[in-house]
Amino acid sequence: MYRQDDIDAAFLADRTAEFRGQVMRRLAGELTEEQFKPLRLINGLYLQLHAYMLRIAIPYGTLNPTQLRTLARIARDYDRGYGHFTTRTNLQLHWIRLADAPDILDELAQVGLHAIQTSGNVVRNITADPYAGASADEIDDSRVWAEAIRQWSTLHPEFSYLPRKFKIAVTASPADRAATRIYDIGLRLYRDAEGELAFEVGVGGGLGRTPHLGATIRQRLPVRHLMSYLQAILRVYNLHGRRDNLHKARIKILVAQLGIEAFAREVDAEWEASDKAADLPLDELARIRAGFLPQGLTPLPAVSRRLEAAKADSRALARFARRNLAPHKVPGHAIVHISLKAIGATPGDCSAEQMETVASLAERYSQSEVRVAYDQNLILPHVRLDDVPEVFAGLEAAGLATPNIGLVSDIIACPGLDYCALANARAIPIAQEIARRFSDPVEAEAVGELKIKISGCINACGHHHVGHIGILGVDKKGEEFYQLTLGGSGGAPGEGEAAIGQILGPALPFARVAPAVGDLVAAYLAARQDGESFIDTVRRAGLAPFKAAVYADAHPL
Repeated sequence: MYRQDDIDAAFLADRTAEFRGQVMRRLAGELTEEQFKPLRLINGLYLQLHAYMLRIAIPYGTLNPTQLRTLARIARDYDRGYGHFTTRTNLQLHWIRLADAPDILDELAQVGLHAIQTSGNVVRNITADPYAGASADEIDDSRVWAEAIRQWSTLHPEFSYLPRKFKIAVTASPADRAATRIYDIGLRLYRDAEGELAFEVGVGGGLGRTPHLGATIRQRLPVRHLMSYLQAILRVYNLHGRRDNLHKARIKILVAQLGIEAFAREVDAEWEASDKAADLPLDELARIRAGFLPQGLTPLPAVSRRLEAAKADSRALARFARRNLAPHKVPGHAIVHISLKAIGATPGDCSAEQMETVASLAERYSQSEVRVAYDQNLILPHVRLDDVPEVFAGLEAAGLATPNIGLVSDIIACPGLDYCALANARAIPIAQEIARRFSDPVEAEAVGELKIKISGCINACGHHHVGHIGILGVDKKGEEFYQLTLGGSGGAPGEGEAAIGQILGPALPFARVAPAVGDLVAAYLAARQDGESFIDTVRRAGLAPFKAAVYADAHPL
């Protein structure tokens, strides 16, 4: 995996020293909160409902064991012993003391981590396919390009004050495991008819108050021109994006107002007029690529007799293998998903002890690599099939072996009103209640693939718009209500095209949400044909049978 160099280390040390001085001035009363706010935000420090929250960047979701152990130690020493992995593959610590923030940043810098550009109107953490380097269907390692964009965009002087925050995702596989259609820029790498690497460039995706899916602005961009083309997009956005209205400042609004064709013409004119000096030199690309060399795994028999025998002796292991393993490009290996969605737990939360367990398993069994996926789970990307029984045993002992990847209890949820000052309603208790409703693994497997996503407010950090079942918390005269949507999709394998869910009906009170999900599942099981998935049934049957199941006996709200 890529490792930062001496220039990176010196920069991070200087940045932390600068912030330490700013914190000391704030604690001494020399800076007001209004003066301090922009300084803390550019260092990833938020002020939430109960305490400061630090958002730590995990570029393209890749960690090594040393980094994960450092996060565990920080969570134990400076927080309440756990961290929260987000849909942006970041880690959030929700109980930080302001006086400790510089020390935390110093410890992060020592292992190549930081919190820069995890807030503010800048290019945020670049995300990529969590299977990168391990999946048989990838054209290239998407992390190579994510790292190149990270280096290009970090503290870019021209794009340090954009109209609004800006997010970029990269995939190099026909299967979009990075949800690129919901990003400001979504990059999809492929080989053209001549066998050359090229990007399909999508622009204008984003959720929140006005959800949009990104539209293709250029079908074929030679990879050598990636940076100059990104520069052209950002320049057009920087020039024309709204700064007078927070709710109309995202690039999706500009694209919608101009139309994708007109926006594309603006970008093309800017790009063609540029000298392409921003493009990445081939030697620099080679240097970055060297940080992501293939693991050199030895091909093994595609079927592990050892694993098959262990599965025959353990129903729990067999179920785990069915749900939590994905094929690896090297025979005899697997991609192992680690669910952070134990029944009744907070989705995405991971204790310090659990982080240390995962770090040790990665060191011993996964080429010292851990991935963070946008579904708030972790991944060991390079595990021999022969080693899966030991990995399972280690995860089971740590409470991390829940066999529910992609099932109804594998719920994405933002922190909601339990932590966030922007939230209108709680998200965590809703997720916990739904998970308990479907705690029987036999029943959950019978239901099959079903992605529930919950947001505590319209900002949609829980991606509710693209959930098969989406749940949005809203405030009604001081009471928590929840709006349900159906038929959303992030475009992941098995989901078909990305789609924004449709509102099912009037918002429901807190106590009705989990039972309503039960009603939706029952309606699906009654309506499905030939074993089709939940999302396919919704697309075929429409909303009517589901709406009837939830609202048939309900009184108007």
